Amino acid sequence: MAFGIKRADLLEWKRKVAAGQIAFITHYWLDDRFPNSKTVTKVGCRNLDRLIQWGNQYGLKPEWIDNRNKLYPHFDLIGEVQIEILKKEGLDQYIW
Repeated sequence: MAFGIKRADLLEWKRKVAAGQIAFITHYWLDDRFPNSKTVTKVGCRNLDRLIQWGNQYGLKPEWIDNRNKLYPHFDLIGEVQIEILKKEGLDQYIW
């Protein structure tokens, strides 16, 4: 279950993804499969080649891309991987 996200932030993320930019958005998230994680960061880009290339630098596999909604393909980052990537990207403001 996702919560704690502003509509304007979500719309901006969708706009960037649709424009072929690498876009980040973090929101609170509860999932029994990941009891130690309270947030998820979605890293999206409609240009799949660009998203795959971005993910490769962090060891993310193309098959991990959530592409159920073809308009907003994205990686879901959680836990230590989430924190590590956000720090490397200089996006400490997304670490809650």
